[in-house]
Amino acid sequence: MEPTCYNHFVRIQSDKYLNASPEKVLKEAFGYSDFRFNQKDIIDNVLSGHDTLAVMPTGGGKSICYQIPALIFPGITIVISPLISLMQDQVSSLDKKGISSVFINSTLEWEEFLATSSQIKNGDVKIVYISPEGLSSNKIRDLLSNNMVYVSCVCIDEAHCISEWGHDFRPDYLEIFQIRQLCPEAVMLALTATATEAVRRDIVRNLGMKNPKIFISSFNRPNIFLSVKPKIAALDLVCDCIDRHKGESGIIYCTSRKQVDELTTSLKHLKYSVKNYHAGLKDETRAKNQDAFIQGKIDIIVATVAFGMGIDKPDVRFVINYDLPKSIEEYYQEIGRAGRDGLPSEALLLFSRGDAHKIRYFFEDLADKSKAENLLNAMINYGALHMCRRRSLLGYFGEVYDPEKHPEQTHCCDICSRGKTPLYDVTIPVQKFLCCMIRTNERFGTAYVVDVLLGSRQKRIVENGHNKISTWGIGKDISKEKWFELVDLMLMAGYIKKEGEYNILKLTSSARQLLATREEVYLPIKLYV
Repeated sequence: MEPTCYNHFVRIQSDKYLNASPEKVLKEAFGYSDFRFNQKDIIDNVLSGHDTLAVMPTGGGKSICYQIPALIFPGITIVISPLISLMQDQVSSLDKKGISSVFINSTLEWEEFLATSSQIKNGDVKIVYISPEGLSSNKIRDLLSNNMVYVSCVCIDEAHCISEWGHDFRPDYLEIFQIRQLCPEAVMLALTATATEAVRRDIVRNLGMKNPKIFISSFNRPNIFLSVKPKIAALDLVCDCIDRHKGESGIIYCTSRKQVDELTTSLKHLKYSVKNYHAGLKDETRAKNQDAFIQGKIDIIVATVAFGMGIDKPDVRFVINYDLPKSIEEYYQEIGRAGRDGLPSEALLLFSRGDAHKIRYFFEDLADKSKAENLLNAMINYGALHMCRRRSLLGYFGEVYDPEKHPEQTHCCDICSRGKTPLYDVTIPVQKFLCCMIRTNERFGTAYVVDVLLGSRQKRIVENGHNKISTWGIGKDISKEKWFELVDLMLMAGYIKKEGEYNILKLTSSARQLLATREEVYLPIKLYV
């Protein structure tokens, strides 16, 4: 049975693209001749009325996946978007393409809200951007429940924010579940650039998605060269990178507003073309600086983490992480803003373990510090790697990187570009770790097994009786930091794997064969100095 307002929308809305093919809309409305990544399959699945979860890399064209169905569907498409500035930018961009869209958020005065509501009810709008916190307001619920409003699709952008296992959990996103009750006939599309297996499960469950099809694009951005340098003489390293890309666009990310301002001042003093961007600036200053960067009036923007979300600037040639990101997910999103045009670009991380202490300071306000600590440790391990960074980065998201399938990518990271990495005999330490996993019944994560090896007398270890097993304390000759690095290499080598949302370590068949045959193990890590 058709919704009562279906014919209302067909009659009032422009029927230019109603029931048109995605290819026609792509070319005529957006000016592209070909789809990228999994865009076409995702769009077809949404148009068929099936709930969809799409994990696509930053710069992979996620917005097309809901914008094209929005023009083809008879009703409106609701887009849940986390940033007010992002909504405004997207509405402005769509307006230039002649696509009717509006946003509803806390910046609207009551009269503006009434005018926007009238547009929606009259069928003058195809896409409506709403903030997640706005869904809990009575005025939004009343609007979406109005029999003049037919919602064809509900799209959740940055869907990882609904997962407590994600790097950017936002309680307001839990309100989105209620939209299914308000719009029961609407198809649901969840989009994110970063989602591990645990996060994907959380998204499906917390959104109440109905048997969704999950699309996962490759996380590999082959045109981005991955590089990490020790954070020593940091300003010199920044200047070296800028000079390598003289006259080209770049983004420098800092953790704090103070660091953003200090670095911007230093670079201005050195006559670089640069502006700053963070929430402490006035709205008009922030917008002016952002526009200057997008339009190429300045080369460099120094910013806090929010900058770049939804920014359409394909020619960013370098991204520098001046400070350590809180997680691999955050790092991946930030470096993904480089090279969206597919041309060679660079991602430089200035690595200092001291930055981790600054990040941990903010963990004090978190209900569950362990999750944030796990995310941070993964980032630290990446910075301290002794083998291919691309393999590690993709492996974090569950993707296997096979360099033989990418012969053109001989220098995909700083480690690979140095040539063959020396290997060291780590047979005994690997055997110790695997045996400790077995003695603790393969029921724990990395930190617990390492603590047992180091002879910790933590309450949990004592209560489990693991201070009495044969592997307790046999790893004291290796530092805790080196044990974590070794585990990361063992994961990449396929000796162990992580399972479940708690990242429990399990032995693979390769590990059991290794223990049975006592074969020697060589990995690119020097455990003893």
